Amino acid sequence: MMYDAAIIGAGPAGLSAAINLKLHNKSVIWFGSKAMSDKVEKSESIANYPGMGIISGSELNEKFLKHAKSLDLEVEDKMVTDISVTGKGFMILAENSVYEAEKLLLATGYVAAKGFENEDRLLGRGVSYCATCDGFFYKGKTIAVFCGAERYEHEVKYLSEIAEKIYLFTPYKGESELDSIENIERLKSPIKTIEGENKADAVILVDGTKVDIDGIFVLRTAVAPATVLKGLEMDGPHIKVDRETLATNIKGCYAAGDCTGRPYQIAVAVGEGNLAAHSMLED
Repeated sequence: MMYDAAIIGAGPAGLSAAINLKLHNKSVIWFGSKAMSDKVEKSESIANYPGMGIISGSELNEKFLKHAKSLDLEVEDKMVTDISVTGKGFMILAENSVYEAEKLLLATGYVAAKGFENEDRLLGRGVSYCATCDGFFYKGKTIAVFCGAERYEHEVKYLSEIAEKIYLFTPYKGESELDSIENIERLKSPIKTIEGENKADAVILVDGTKVDIDGIFVLRTAVAPATVLKGLEMDGPHIKVDRETLATNIKGCYAAGDCTGRPYQIAVAVGEGNLAAHSMLED
């Protein structure tokens, strides 16, 4: 199926765009977390969103969820790992499924993580962002896994059933069922560098330790937009856009919200999502 539009990101910008496109009877495939925005959810108090008074982030996020459900908008809780430009629009790889859309909106939020050294260079050559897509290549082998959030622990467990040995690093603390799996060893020091000439074959930790591996899975909550969509023009860590339309340098691709730059505010993101949706409708 060819969708009218694909939206990457379920925060305020993505929601705003999805609502506007839905109200204009456009078919939308929407990727992100079913819990919507983690950033909004964790906000203790929000006082500058018009009409809401002083409201907690969890309360506002709940209103966002209800609004989406009232319009039958469903979020595909899948990590988008690759986007290709085609003659008809865009081909989107999300875990082990492929989707097509005529227009694309990037509403990924501000991606602070720069990635590990050599990560981009070795992507697809021992570096993977998708356990279910590439896990079978590592049957009986030794791998490293960076698990950026607890929501991805099921993927680590899946990999543990395939690989012989897993070296695991998580930036969050706390006990996990992963600790009881025999072939998983937690790394106490963070990963700094991925090594390898033509294929990832080792990771260097911050403390200087070298760990030999056959590959590494990087399971983050978000991947840098320019890594997912090759050729996307960036302005530092932000996506460069035409401020009148929010169009990027790639025809048919737009961006909205924190990923386009400051100020990082919910009201701004909602407004940009609205503007991007209308630009997509007029394109």
